[in-house]
Amino acid sequence: MAGRGLSGWLGRRTLAQLSVGVGVAAALALSGSLVVTGLAVRAEQRKQAALAALADYAAMASKLGGQEGLALGSVTEADAAYLSAWLSAFQDGPVDRGEVTLEETCRTGRGGAGVRFIRAPVGKPAGLAALEDARADRLPRLGEAVYAVRLARGTLCPGRAVDVVMVRKSVGALDIRVGRVVAPLGQAWAWAVASVAATAGLILVTALAGAVLARGRLTTALAAVSRALQGAAIGDLTRRAPEQGVAPELTELTVLVNQTLDRLDELMSWLRDSSDQLAHDFRTPLARATARLDALEEARTAPERRRLLDEARADLNRLSQAMAETLMLRDGQAWAFERIDLAQVLRAVAELYEPLAGARGVTVAVEGGPAEILGVRSLIQRALINLADNAVKFSPDGGRVTLDVRAEGAGAVLTVTDRGPGFGAEPSAEGETSHGMGLPFVRAVMRRHGGSLEISSADAGTVVTARFSR
Repeated sequence: MAGRGLSGWLGRRTLAQLSVGVGVAAALALSGSLVVTGLAVRAEQRKQAALAALADYAAMASKLGGQEGLALGSVTEADAAYLSAWLSAFQDGPVDRGEVTLEETCRTGRGGAGVRFIRAPVGKPAGLAALEDARADRLPRLGEAVYAVRLARGTLCPGRAVDVVMVRKSVGALDIRVGRVVAPLGQAWAWAVASVAATAGLILVTALAGAVLARGRLTTALAAVSRALQGAAIGDLTRRAPEQGVAPELTELTVLVNQTLDRLDELMSWLRDSSDQLAHDFRTPLARATARLDALEEARTAPERRRLLDEARADLNRLSQAMAETLMLRDGQAWAFERIDLAQVLRAVAELYEPLAGARGVTVAVEGGPAEILGVRSLIQRALINLADNAVKFSPDGGRVTLDVRAEGAGAVLTVTDRGPGFGAEPSAEGETSHGMGLPFVRAVMRRHGGSLEISSADAGTVVTARFSR
């Protein structure tokens, strides 16, 4: 449940917000690492100071001798005065001990200087009295008798407060406190803190700038995609979204949007061409059926009326067949691509038109060899029937229609040649308007299959060339 809540929360955040959030988290992590490092360094300094203080206590206890002569009741005023003088000498120490002096600590801020305090049952205490009066916090991890003491400014050093790690133990009746000054983190640490703070600020600024840049880039890319989609919504399918150079994050989206618009443009072209084809296919049968029904009213004999009625019924049946094919295409039943042998389809088309052509003495010949393409069988067959129908229709009696196909590369080339009147003009490309032969449907099929269609006039007829690229 918590995971879904987090994912839902993240899903409602903008890219700019997430980028700034990552920058803030990085800055906090960096600052946190600095704090942890500082605590670790401080703990190590205290540990070293505690070890030095314990060593100092051991040295003092050794010099003082055993506890028998320092038991309660056996320490006199003279002993207390001696201890005070001895502690002063021990505090200063010989110069070859390598120990940092109090004067050096106060002057440079270095740690390591030792501080001592002894209280006897009689007489005045000796050493730094502030070790007895200052608040002491136990450091159990460093030992049972180890304490941390904060000496206020002016107590040990005139210009600064110092931290001391102190060992508090007894030797006989003597209360002994021995400590070492802990070095401050120092100027280097201050520079490190400033550097980390500057780095954290730079991370935040960079994250914010990156978020602004990313937001602007995404906004620009989305605006381009929106303009393309808005154009498609009002019928303008010529506009496309830029696929490179704006927002690489949206390249896949813009490619898919452009592919969808290309597909929509193709379908709209298909719809326009199909509408032209339907108008062409329906016009002649409707005109014939209307003329025959008009003639039916004037027919005088029953055989004539029956003939006109049968012919009108045949025209209407052709309209029904064309409508059924159109509905099949609309329902998507003929959009499955498969391997098709064009030679086989041409032979089937030739057999279909042989009776009609034979009645006029027109010869339909199939030439060429096997040529496979990838396409929709029903669309290819319908387009070839259209071409064959035009060729037979416009061929003179006793003429010849040649259906030729051959493989070419990964595709095929198909030609339909007749000996009709031709166009009497220069060769026309696929993009030109129809020549009145019902070719819009054929051009739409060729476009659907990635092919092209060319129509040219030969010396004695027309040549229609269809090139398939796959």
